[in-house]
Amino acid sequence: MIPPRSLFARLALILFVGLALAQALSSWLTMTERDQATSKLMMGYIEREVASSVALLDRLPAAERPAWLPRLARRSYRFILGPGVAGAPPDASLSAMVAASIADGIGTAYPLTANMVPGEPERLQVHLRLGDGAPLTIDYQAPPGVPMSPWLPLLMLVQLAVLGACCWLAVRLATRPLHQLAEAADALGPDLRAQRMPEDGPSEVARAARAFNAMQDRIAGYMAERLQILASISHDLQTPITRMRLRVDLMDDDAQSAKLRQDLREMETLVKEGVAYARTLHGAAETPLRVDPDALLDSLVCDYADAGKDVTLRGAVGRDLVTRPQGLRRVLGNLVDNALKFAGAAEIAVTALEDGRVSVSVLDRGPGIPPESLEAVFEPFHRLETSRNRGTGGTGLGLAIARQLALAMNAELSLRNRSGGGLEARLILRGADGTDNR
Repeated sequence: MIPPRSLFARLALILFVGLALAQALSSWLTMTERDQATSKLMMGYIEREVASSVALLDRLPAAERPAWLPRLARRSYRFILGPGVAGAPPDASLSAMVAASIADGIGTAYPLTANMVPGEPERLQVHLRLGDGAPLTIDYQAPPGVPMSPWLPLLMLVQLAVLGACCWLAVRLATRPLHQLAEAADALGPDLRAQRMPEDGPSEVARAARAFNAMQDRIAGYMAERLQILASISHDLQTPITRMRLRVDLMDDDAQSAKLRQDLREMETLVKEGVAYARTLHGAAETPLRVDPDALLDSLVCDYADAGKDVTLRGAVGRDLVTRPQGLRRVLGNLVDNALKFAGAAEIAVTALEDGRVSVSVLDRGPGIPPESLEAVFEPFHRLETSRNRGTGGTGLGLAIARQLALAMNAELSLRNRSGGGLEARLILRGADGTDNR
């Protein structure tokens, strides 16, 4: 049997099975004790009644005894004026108890023997002789067990239902903080603005909540410090880069000055993209808005067309989306720039999915990416092209910035190679109601 995967189901199953077994054991012990008490009560009754009946029959004249037999008969035994049926000694527990009880009551005054009736389960005969030598047989047949009350099975089912409900409630209360902690951890995105956990409840839960909130604060502090350091470095680098440009402009060697200008432009680009990547990690200050994605995509394609770039648009959304428009434009811009850099042309394909989400794909016919590197290219400063030429190698931050911005928008960004060559960068956006409909 495969155990359930969730902690809630496992704890509920363990508690319910344990309580159900305990309830079953308690019921069995109660029924056993009731049967034993009933048997002891019945043995005492048989001992007194049989002794009285035998004494009465012994004092009656022989001619009157047959008329008294029906009066002395009971539901579980009757008297026979005769030797009865011979058989093996009693071996069943109840028959042995009855024989012992009768022997204790009348055995001292009337020597007797007891045997089971052949072919009859739990049927016993006790043989003795009255004072005048007449044979007397006590024929005993075990009565059916004490009947169960008709409402008892229903009561046991109600008890099981109450136990199941209590188990569900107890486990739910015990595992709810873990569920809240998992949701808070999942919501801790690049903007580090996850909802703080309430620091109440049991001491263990409150302690875990305080530790999680403190961890959030520490991470936010570390990210803010890193952003401040990068911003300071960027600001401080601008001054020497500017001085170097001025000195390059005064150089007489045009060939060397052109190379130095190229190096300075690369340095500026690297500094700017490094700061941009740090800001995407620190958080997205842009507020989500309801926008027309078709108009935004058309504007983006027109900007590239005005710049003489081969970028086309196919498909339409046909409805509004709640998203961060500047972040979306930056993501698609980075993807289109990559396609133009390696393929010279790009196509943006838009598809509205059935579950309410929207797929925006940037397609090209470039060299593609090795399958083992489709995820690695999203790491910062990871470049498939190791050339120092920024025109082909780049800074290694474009896709990293796009992935971080996509996470900040609660979107999914993935890459896959196209059949026939080329690359598809697919961005999955959530629905217009601001929720992910997956």
